Amino acid sequence: MTQEIIHAIVLSVVSLIVLFLLTKLMGYRQMSQMSLFDYINGITIGSIAAELATNLEDYHRPLTAMIVYGLATVLLSQLTGKSVCARRFLNGKPLILLHHGTLYEENLKKAKIDLNEFLEQCRVSGYFDVSKLQAVILEGNGRLSFLPKAEEHPVTPTDLNFKPQSEDLTAVLVLDGHIMEHNLHHSGKNKKWLTAQLSALGFPDVKHVLLATCDLNNKLTVFAKNRGEHSEDVLD
Repeated sequence: MTQEIIHAIVLSVVSLIVLFLLTKLMGYRQMSQMSLFDYINGITIGSIAAELATNLEDYHRPLTAMIVYGLATVLLSQLTGKSVCARRFLNGKPLILLHHGTLYEENLKKAKIDLNEFLEQCRVSGYFDVSKLQAVILEGNGRLSFLPKAEEHPVTPTDLNFKPQSEDLTAVLVLDGHIMEHNLHHSGKNKKWLTAQLSALGFPDVKHVLLATCDLNNKLTVFAKNRGEHSEDVLD
């Protein structure tokens, strides 16, 4: 029994090492940057690694399979980097879902996206009114790209010949009713200052504060705890 446990530990370490080396070889990419093939291949390699760690009798097969899948991913990545046709075949090509006020129903069907999901993705990206969009494109990695109409483009400081002040990170001073003492100290504040600021804003007890942040100009932004829910159902 003890020998089997030691064997399982050794195989687990081996699978972790091989998985780490294959990851380094394949390169680091975020989930949103992966193609569907890369995503499925990554899951498969992880499953094989788990089998390698638990297969005490025949570990050669899963180890070989891991290496084959990893090398296949590297070779296909090099192929798609050199060939446009191979890139389109393996990674897919962009699909226009909306353009000049026309929603392309057939392309939505090809993308396996219904209208509710399409509207949800628009809202998540900050577009609550579809009529303000010039085009929506489904990229090869499954993400949607949005092109707003010219009159809906946000105005930049450069457009106004204005140079804004540089901004920095805001400090989280209260999180879910708890004072973040470490952040409070590094922001140059203390509990006395924070308590006074919260009281002035109508929060005598920090337990009633869900979130409080402070910027470089000592501007305190406070969000109260609210256990209610928004009852209006107008989005679907």
